Amino acid sequence: MPRQIPHGYAPLSRRQRVWDLPVRVVHWLLAGLIVFSWWSVHNHHTDWHIWSGIAILTLLIFRLLWGFFGSSTARWTGFIRGPRGVVDYLRGRWYGIGHTPLGALSVVAMFLALAVQVGLGLIAEDEDGLFFGPLSILVSTDTSDWARDLHETWFETAILGLVGLHLAAIIFYRVRGKSLTRPMITGDAALDSRAQPMRPGKWWVALICLAVALGIARWVVAGAPGLPH
Repeated sequence: MPRQIPHGYAPLSRRQRVWDLPVRVVHWLLAGLIVFSWWSVHNHHTDWHIWSGIAILTLLIFRLLWGFFGSSTARWTGFIRGPRGVVDYLRGRWYGIGHTPLGALSVVAMFLALAVQVGLGLIAEDEDGLFFGPLSILVSTDTSDWARDLHETWFETAILGLVGLHLAAIIFYRVRGKSLTRPMITGDAALDSRAQPMRPGKWWVALICLAVALGIARWVVAGAPGLPH
């Protein structure tokens, strides 16, 4: 008996490359660092927590740059769609690769939440004044306290909620016979026969983006010299 295609899915062609190496590395490093950040702060390893935040900052900067200069599925213009794109996807009229129009919204929401969370941590100072973000010298004590409160409560809850939503989507698609984790490990997936193949990015461009991200992170760790304190 021929294999039945689940409702809402078009015929699939052979497996092709969907995610490049930089996207996959950033994805899994961010996942691990989010867990480590949560664990370290709740087990009173504040120094480790700060360095984990700096590592997340570096990855976010790199991913931002790679979204402009990387492969077609990594580029912001390649997966961010408007309301019409979301509606087309929900009606089964989307034939792209990479992030779906609906999934792209959760990706952007996660990156924005992480960026805000890291930004708050950079200017926050703990209640005892023993640990402080490298940019806390740029703001007043009241602002630093306000940032700490938001960092510890609202945005931590928001990120955990987005992580839960992401895991729920993985389970949902898995139940429907589609794995989201395997392509993010191997880079390959069975594509709709009408989908355009991924256009890979240049390895030397990835190295430049990484160097820029590391340089900016190093500048932040140094207290952003050159800015008025």
